[in-house]
Amino acid sequence: MTDPQHWDPSRRDLMVSVAAAAVLAAAPELAKAGAGLASESRMPTYAPVAFTVNGEARQLEVDTRTTLLDALRERLHLTGTKKGCDHGQCGACTVIVDGHRINSCLTLAVMHEGSEVTTIEGLGDPDNLHPMQAAFVKHDGYQCGYCTPGQICSAVATLAEIKAGVPSHVTEDLFGEMLPTDAEIRERMSGNICRCGAYSNIVEAIAEVAGRRA
Repeated sequence: MTDPQHWDPSRRDLMVSVAAAAVLAAAPELAKAGAGLASESRMPTYAPVAFTVNGEARQLEVDTRTTLLDALRERLHLTGTKKGCDHGQCGACTVIVDGHRINSCLTLAVMHEGSEVTTIEGLGDPDNLHPMQAAFVKHDGYQCGYCTPGQICSAVATLAEIKAGVPSHVTEDLFGEMLPTDAEIRERMSGNICRCGAYSNIVEAIAEVAGRRA
């Protein structure tokens, strides 16, 4: 054991001691700096976004973390689009963006600068129903109605996909005429959940709009 009275520190020991003392002295300032950075990282960042919603040009200043769903519901007050699972699993929030249906809870509003967005409010109104809306009423394609806006938006886009020749997992002939068969409709609508179980009526409504009987 080294006698403290005769301890002769080496150059290495001295450098280690000095470095340790410097770290200890700077620790409070480093902690403050780290806390400041963490605080800044939690601060929301806002950005402008301009798009067309149901044929009307709209401009918003939104938190960059705002989903398209929340922008539609909370900022534009288009509450027909429903928030169901908020994880892209139920389809209640389905809207049509640039001709394609999407789950609006899974995309950010700022990602759709210049896009054309259609919600259930843009398809029709009580005095002038869209054919799909009228068919859902005729065939009782809803019960509680919560999923219905997403179902109808998805159904309209489904028929557009079939007309454009976009194949699905059940399409047998990729090069022939694509028809809105029950199998095609059910497969394409499988992402829209109806917890009331009105699936057969929904298929009948879509088939009627497509010009055939289910």
